[in-house]
Amino acid sequence: MTAPLVTILDDEPAIRAMLSEALQEAGFRTMTFGRATEFEAALRGARPDVCLVDLSLPDRDGLTLVHRLALEQGATVIIISGRAEVQDKVTGLELGADDYIIKPFEPAEVVARIRARLRRETAAAQSSDTARFNGWVAHFDRYVLEDETNAETPFSHAEGEVLRLFLERPKRLISRQAMQEALGGAAGDSFDRAMDVRISRLRTKLREDPKNPRLIKTIYGAGYIFLGDVSWG
Repeated sequence: MTAPLVTILDDEPAIRAMLSEALQEAGFRTMTFGRATEFEAALRGARPDVCLVDLSLPDRDGLTLVHRLALEQGATVIIISGRAEVQDKVTGLELGADDYIIKPFEPAEVVARIRARLRRETAAAQSSDTARFNGWVAHFDRYVLEDETNAETPFSHAEGEVLRLFLERPKRLISRQAMQEALGGAAGDSFDRAMDVRISRLRTKLREDPKNPRLIKTIYGAGYIFLGDVSWG
């Protein structure tokens, strides 16, 4: 089996070298880049399993790149950044990043978080890639929602994790703590706010009435319930 490929986009050579060495010792393949243009060119011929992306890049806004990767690439996207403010973390997660690691960090922490993400991806891949519910079809292999007219709406990797969680547990209360444990990432205000944004975006894509959603119900102080009738396969 081919080892998972991790791309590292950071303008600091020492960080690229440190991460690449740690990941290769852990059994991963790596590709490193100091500029966004080099990274984007490489994506035409490579499909990484995980993308590590710094926000402070010399030639591109890292947040814009994260958003595009989340919607188009289908890889797990983890931000590595020296920006430690809660708002920076929230914005990164809102735009589709799967995790946010603040510099300075230990390479072992990055390796552990990548392994945890890939374990969840493997578990998801062993289940069906298609779910049907209330006139919708969710294609997790292509990250699109298909309506009754066959019109397709893309969703990000991070949004897909939340949607799959709901579809795998229909008509059951899912608490904030359960979401955090299932999806990973550090608990706290930034995680909660990012989840709120992802759920809001899913409701928009499912054409829900924001004041009275039919499918994704908020149980204030407790969590969420998905009320659809779901079939897989």
